[in-house]
Amino acid sequence: MSAEKTFFGHPRGLATLFFTEMWERFSYYGMRALLLLFLVDTVENGGLGLDEKNGAAIYGLYTMFVYLLALPGGWLADNFFGQRKAVFIGGCFITVGHIFLMIPQPQTFFLGLVIVVLGVGLLKPNISGIVGGLYPATEQTKRDAGFSIFYMGINLGAFIAPLITGYIGEQIAWNYGFGVAGLGMGLGLIQYKLTEKHLGDVGLEPNRLEDPVKQARRDKNIKISLIIFVLVLISVLILSFTEVIVFNPLIVAGISGVVIFITATLFFLYVLVFEKLTPEEKKKIIVIGILFIFSALFWSGFEQAGSSLNLFAKRYSDRMFFGWEIPASWFQSVNSIFIIALSPVFAWLWITLAKRNVVLGTPLKFGWGLIFLGLGFAAVALASQSIGGGSKPIWLWLILTYFLHTVGELFLSPVGLSAMTKLAPKKLVGQMMGMWFMSTAFGNLIAGLMAGEMDDSLIEANPQLMPDLFWFIVKTTVISGVVLILLSNQIKKLMGNIR
Repeated sequence: MSAEKTFFGHPRGLATLFFTEMWERFSYYGMRALLLLFLVDTVENGGLGLDEKNGAAIYGLYTMFVYLLALPGGWLADNFFGQRKAVFIGGCFITVGHIFLMIPQPQTFFLGLVIVVLGVGLLKPNISGIVGGLYPATEQTKRDAGFSIFYMGINLGAFIAPLITGYIGEQIAWNYGFGVAGLGMGLGLIQYKLTEKHLGDVGLEPNRLEDPVKQARRDKNIKISLIIFVLVLISVLILSFTEVIVFNPLIVAGISGVVIFITATLFFLYVLVFEKLTPEEKKKIIVIGILFIFSALFWSGFEQAGSSLNLFAKRYSDRMFFGWEIPASWFQSVNSIFIIALSPVFAWLWITLAKRNVVLGTPLKFGWGLIFLGLGFAAVALASQSIGGGSKPIWLWLILTYFLHTVGELFLSPVGLSAMTKLAPKKLVGQMMGMWFMSTAFGNLIAGLMAGEMDDSLIEANPQLMPDLFWFIVKTTVISGVVLILLSNQIKKLMGNIR
């Protein structure tokens, strides 16, 4: 533990992690704002010229793997690298990946995507673990406050990234936008190494086994596994670039969705049947399974911010503001603005309700989160009704949509991870956290695939296709939210003393 303090009474290491995470999120949200727009833009404009289905499938795979690789990334840090090295190595991968993204060639671009995903998988799960390690177990309140400051870094990066990378990517050149996102991660790495001393010994070493022989054997097995993984990855990339094997993003995305669904189903069945759990613990596992489904459904709608809603802003919205056209990617910053503005309001709301003995349980919050998500899509569905004949709805409809989505996020997201930790048996907490990330990954993949339905040529021939797509999402999410609210009392009984 470092004895140095910031002006706010927190360890100085928190500032190191704040800015590292801010720049990593700058990279991620910069990518999210540009990726699909670049993939489907014409070759003449510097894009890849893919059709909507393939472009959206690649986008969905990218955002899916960002969350899925957090699981092995955390495991590798715990057992081999240590969290500190994992964060630095991950940041280096992200920076190098962005260098490849700058090269205006399809092969190097997709190589860059793979490298960035590997980097995020190493950095993202471990930096949060280091934040927690800055505080002793007796300072839980200060630790929670520290995480609140840390999450402000996330939202700050998410806010400024689309404004900078989006403007450069859309107005100057796509590859420059990707390069600026990588420059941010590079700046984050520099300050990380310059100020790393303030972290003390937190996250410096991986978990070690007491038996040195077993530890050496484990290290050897991990090294061999990493070498095999790298060799297989390089082989697949070479075969893809030489067109010996043809990468079909739609097929890969479809298979990935099926694999995630089957894996999650088998995992929950295994836990219920083969883990030695008490009847009460089994009930709570069932609740986690229910929340997994509704969480994936929520993120499949919410994460369309970077896919279908991004395309809607680019192609079908009137973005004029006093004679100046707002870059479409700038709307990706709206969610972060509302998060920063509304988080204190929700904190006040929960405290006020608690004083009046009104406590909304996890199922109710999930239900209302889905309903507000649906209301947001209802706004954009109403706006899209006017498309056709050359008319475009004003950009304020998108602002309303993102406002309602943010309200839904604040109902659901903060309680999600907390529910996993409270409901899971102690020996399964890590695995249940992994399932939460898997539900988010599943939702991101679906969000990408749904954006593939926004085929410009088909919508031009039949403008009603777009509102029909959005109204389908409205019906699905609102009905699911209502069902969850109606079942909340039964779910609460399964949860026992957990709320």
